[in-house]
Amino acid sequence: MTRNAMHPMAAQGSAVDFNLSPFVVIWENTRACDLACVHCRAAAQSKRNRFELTTEQGYRLIDQIAELKPKVFVLTGGDPLKREDTYDLIQYARNQGLEPSLTPSATPLLTEEAVSKMKRHGLGRMAVSLDASNAAEHDDFRRVSGSFDITLRAIRAASREEIPVQVNTTVTRRTIADLPNMVKLLEELGITMWSVFFAVPTGRAKNSDLVSAEEVEDLFGFLYETSKRVPFSIRTTEAMHYRRYVLQHGGAMPLGVQPNGAPRAPRGVNEAKGFVFISHIGDVYPSGFLPLKAGNVSQQSLGDIYRTSPLFMGLRDPNNLHGKCGRCEFRDLCGGSRARAWAMTGDVYASDPLCLYQPAEMVQ
Repeated sequence: MTRNAMHPMAAQGSAVDFNLSPFVVIWENTRACDLACVHCRAAAQSKRNRFELTTEQGYRLIDQIAELKPKVFVLTGGDPLKREDTYDLIQYARNQGLEPSLTPSATPLLTEEAVSKMKRHGLGRMAVSLDASNAAEHDDFRRVSGSFDITLRAIRAASREEIPVQVNTTVTRRTIADLPNMVKLLEELGITMWSVFFAVPTGRAKNSDLVSAEEVEDLFGFLYETSKRVPFSIRTTEAMHYRRYVLQHGGAMPLGVQPNGAPRAPRGVNEAKGFVFISHIGDVYPSGFLPLKAGNVSQQSLGDIYRTSPLFMGLRDPNNLHGKCGRCEFRDLCGGSRARAWAMTGDVYASDPLCLYQPAEMVQ
């Protein structure tokens, strides 16, 4: 695909109306977790919140999610395995026609039997975090000894159960140098997708954890070249401008479901645009990294919040973007990280601080 080939791709994606239905729905069914990760969005604690949605409320929420027909539905946390009913929630989601995914934490709860039980209850995909290619650095990042070994055992157990695995890796100053070694490890593990998360300073994550915009651009080059040779898909989280990089360098953004079974959005998903996040107490956000509340599912249906909330509607309109994001020729495809803009500038529509690109009209 040439640099100006974004137009036919946009046409292919036009059949999907993100004003009506999200592509990704994530439900944080608990904030309880036995890890204490240095970057944790939720600043999770070991104890469950007594105001969490109950099992029955969870079923009703899943009913609403099923009505929206998202391609991706994720149960996350905290650690969803801290809730005894998570397996039942997986089964219920499967029965309602969803393809449930789970993001368990690498604690002693994540046993090989737990993975087998997930499979029996209808789990479609599992995502786990690996932030270093070795136990010492990963366990230091997650602040729990043994987390690395538990993660690898879970990946191999999922492979035996034929559950596709996504690995999430956080990019910070302390992890970026190890990414080439991570690729070698992931090739050995036989994963389906690698999601490279560019940290947002929220929760426990700090501005000092972030890499620079120049380092991000260099890393895009590494990811793009790596994607040409590895057997797994690569996507970025909170680095929407990777889509711009791929198109600029002659690549085609993946559409629909990939050959390895990984669902990919038909065009640029962003906060509130094809994406919705529900908290453990039912609050609805444009993403888990953007702490601007749009409503609560106990007071309004998820579909109504997604479609009619002024916050969601405003974030879906690229004309609201400020600075160079608002003038960028890639704004419909990218749009920048609204979460990072909010966290670092206090303006949800500001330019993404980790984007190096200068729009064409600004350099003429």
